[in-house]
Amino acid sequence: MDEHPESARAPVTTARGSIREIERRRSERLLLSVPIRVEGVDRDGGKFWEDTRTIVINREGARIYLKRAVPAGTTLLVTTQVGRRTAKFRVVGPTQPKTGEGGEWGIKCLEVNSNLWGIEFPPADWKEGTCNALIECKRCHTKKLSPLSLVEHEVLATSGLLVKDCEPCGRTTSWGYSELPTGIQGAPFPNAEVLVPLGANGAPRRINNRVALQLPIRVRNYYGTEELARSENVSRGGICFVTEKTYEVGEILLITCPYEKVGDNIEMRGRVVRHQELQGTSRKVYGICYER
Repeated sequence: MDEHPESARAPVTTARGSIREIERRRSERLLLSVPIRVEGVDRDGGKFWEDTRTIVINREGARIYLKRAVPAGTTLLVTTQVGRRTAKFRVVGPTQPKTGEGGEWGIKCLEVNSNLWGIEFPPADWKEGTCNALIECKRCHTKKLSPLSLVEHEVLATSGLLVKDCEPCGRTTSWGYSELPTGIQGAPFPNAEVLVPLGANGAPRRINNRVALQLPIRVRNYYGTEELARSENVSRGGICFVTEKTYEVGEILLITCPYEKVGDNIEMRGRVVRHQELQGTSRKVYGICYER
């Protein structure tokens, strides 16, 4: 007789299952720089507050930038500068070595239902769609990271609106992309300059609004390297994506976004204008500006 019934056995974790879990967690996070105020106790035991920003946010926490060194396990009070929502977080630990300018820290939210970021993330057991987008209800302004089909993405890209059910409204409403520069800035590069294009008279031109949109893309360079990846955010002027491959700032890449194995794909020339390594991983974030 089996002394270890199936229900009592430890679950088997396969390599394929682990990869699926990693990819699911990646699809739940957003490279968004949210202005925040952090209050807590630093490594020397002194109380402090600091106005800073997030680097990555997700359902359970965030990676943030701090000038102060904070001990792992300590509690921080985080308040968003837009919306003034507040929640308690526990410091999990550093995500890169601290320098004289500061460091990055991983923090985990201690209040399960706080929804500090004002964004509805998909349920933990969701099945990833063809693409994922940060969209907003035009009636109640609820924001959520939602899986979309490429057809839904095409409708949004052309008409600007998509009809979906809204739970807070209790009805079907119109949804559109939630633009990043409205209090939630999209640049995931903590030390990068904001590139402001100049017009003919030397005055700054209006920067294209970006939306958090995770689309399948194809990236090619002039040396024959090709890869399939996913965008992190997009605008009319460029795209941001994460990869393990190495590209050089100034290098010209050929970008297809969105990419379909079967269908008409449009390829754009883009120049690498900035990049940042994701500490603790072999992955890098690249910002691409389309060449006109």
